[in-house]
Amino acid sequence: HADGHRRMHRVGIATRAAIAATTAATSAASTTPTAMRVAMSAAPARATVATRGNNTSRLATVRATMAPRGIHRAASPLVCAAAPATTAEAGTEATPKTERRKRVLSGVQPTGSIHLGNYFGAIKNWVKMQEEFDAFYCVVDLHAITAGAHDPKELVKSTRSSAAIYLAAGLDPERSNVFVQSHVSAHSELCWLLNCATPIGWLEKMIQFKEKARKAGEDVSVGLLDYPVLMASDILLYNADIVPVGEDQRQHLELTRDIAGRVNNLYGGGKWKKMGPKGSRAPSGRFRGGDILRVPDAYIPEAGARVMSLTDGSAKMSKSIPAEGSRINVLDTPDEIAKKIKRCKTDAVEGMEFGNPTRPEATNLLTIYQLCTGMTKEEVLEECGAMRWGDFKPALTDAVVEHLSPIQARYAEIIEEEGYLDGVLKRGADAANEVAEKTVADVRDAMGFMERVR
Repeated sequence: HADGHRRMHRVGIATRAAIAATTAATSAASTTPTAMRVAMSAAPARATVATRGNNTSRLATVRATMAPRGIHRAASPLVCAAAPATTAEAGTEATPKTERRKRVLSGVQPTGSIHLGNYFGAIKNWVKMQEEFDAFYCVVDLHAITAGAHDPKELVKSTRSSAAIYLAAGLDPERSNVFVQSHVSAHSELCWLLNCATPIGWLEKMIQFKEKARKAGEDVSVGLLDYPVLMASDILLYNADIVPVGEDQRQHLELTRDIAGRVNNLYGGGKWKKMGPKGSRAPSGRFRGGDILRVPDAYIPEAGARVMSLTDGSAKMSKSIPAEGSRINVLDTPDEIAKKIKRCKTDAVEGMEFGNPTRPEATNLLTIYQLCTGMTKEEVLEECGAMRWGDFKPALTDAVVEHLSPIQARYAEIIEEEGYLDGVLKRGADAANEVAEKTVADVRDAMGFMERVR
């Protein structure tokens, strides 16, 4: 009986998965009293062209240098569409204005394997956003050692694997800058500069620190306390207009906004102007004065932002949970996926339904089915609402396997193609360094550090 249902629901899944995508998300933005919109310095425009053959790829980078851009002040809160931002060369009113796309920055830790929560909650949205935004996506390997006692060999392996999954899932080097966080040294440097401007009381109030510190006791690392400042440096380095975050990361983004506002108030404006002769320029090429750091807005997707654990429908799917059966990894084999879904937590209630707070597992598994097939909730309920768990689980297995299969095939190609992944990451790091070095140089200048001798 279950096999019959499994065959019946396998039909059409591949077609639906190929033509459907998760619903585009609207955004929410919040502001803080200290948050001020800030100048964005320009980076040279860059286009990367990747030409692929059957087994080899020729990677070429085309750079087009644009005139220096001056100060841009955002006049409104977050706009989710890629509305162009206008910039002009500072101090030259007659210079024709140019338009740029808004910039987005995000990343995922390479701890363990990337799972469905990472994929549907973050990476799949990045793929859509690269068409609308100037996109910077990184593998945040510095964050992966926050808790301490990590496995160095595993970190190397998982960093490469995570980057390959980014590309396999649809990030295009022609449209996105994909790089490894530690390959841009400005992340660590800006973190230290921001540390010295951030009150420790702000960090001690962070919910995740309080929860994890309570469990770790005296063994809690300084990194666990300080990683929100590193996260702030990640964001502020690239003058990001928006940052895709899950609801549980909202507090960290608010801290980033507060830190940026504090640095701007302490060292920006007239104080920065006085760091050089009247009308002189900062290291980035812009005029001194105004805000040093851009204050970003949050982008919180509505659908798929929280894929929950297979063993507890009320807890988020997470790499930090020891139980491997709690999550489906993007690179899991069909047999592993079938085994995890077969053993996942369910209930004794007949039928399937969304949104019943007493049945979180039903909502979670139906949501995963919806995301993998591209169906609407109504279509999912029409097809699966009357099913028993024994009938639904095989159908869910088929949907997940069908959705992940092309990603896994592309991943294998990327890993096997010598030099391709390294080439993409090098170009991404070059582009990231170009932007990041200008930002951190301006912060050093405003804080009174002597300009580096070239």
